[in-house]
Amino acid sequence: MIIKLGHNRLKLNLFPTLVFLVLFALLISLGLWQLDRAEEKRQLLKLNDKRSSTQILLLTGETPDNPNKLRYREVQLSGTYDEEHQFLIDNQIVNGQPGYFVMTPLVLSKSGKAVLVNRGWVPLKMNRSELPEISLPQNNIAVKISGRINIFPSVGIQLDGAEIPTPGWPSVVQVVDHEILSEKLGYPLFGFQVELDPDEINGFVRQWHEARILTPERHQAYAFQWFALAFTLCGLFFWINLKTDIDE
Repeated sequence: MIIKLGHNRLKLNLFPTLVFLVLFALLISLGLWQLDRAEEKRQLLKLNDKRSSTQILLLTGETPDNPNKLRYREVQLSGTYDEEHQFLIDNQIVNGQPGYFVMTPLVLSKSGKAVLVNRGWVPLKMNRSELPEISLPQNNIAVKISGRINIFPSVGIQLDGAEIPTPGWPSVVQVVDHEILSEKLGYPLFGFQVELDPDEINGFVRQWHEARILTPERHQAYAFQWFALAFTLCGLFFWINLKTDIDE
């Protein structure tokens, strides 16, 4: 196919033209996707700012179980630790050393519902069959603690059965499924954890971090790169296929 453009001719062959159109559309769509991601990050940052300026939440059994909406929210809660039924979340690395997160259920006051309190990280012993000492100095006593809500620790690749806790107590598990752990405990759990405040007693190593996110500006820069590639591809395509009459 030849298109006459003044003294120039645009010669289009079917297969190269189809490849160009597909690549051009792909690059433009990637740029638009990055712009959408930039807007999502702006909204997320606004939400995080709003959460940080909101007063501390009092967690009760009536609190809506919405991990994403409540994530990173500072909370206070009162209740009783269930020391006899604790979980060790395996394969947690701190400063290059393997260990466990200690998850202790706290049954909320005036409620039959509990939340898993992450009391921090403990190192793995030389003999893996020997579990760390995680007892509480005062058991079955009402406590009032502070912390922040977060989703449960995640893993890159989840193996079959990783969500099944080991028999006995404390119980070791690799991936937290709060419904499965609730069934083992015999009472309902919230679908999120509370990371114990570093200033609170009865905890272990606590180095809580927020998940790193790309800034809106970074996404905009990526969008510019995709658009630049798209228009560079467009320029090359026309440069290769555009012929002048004297060339023929």
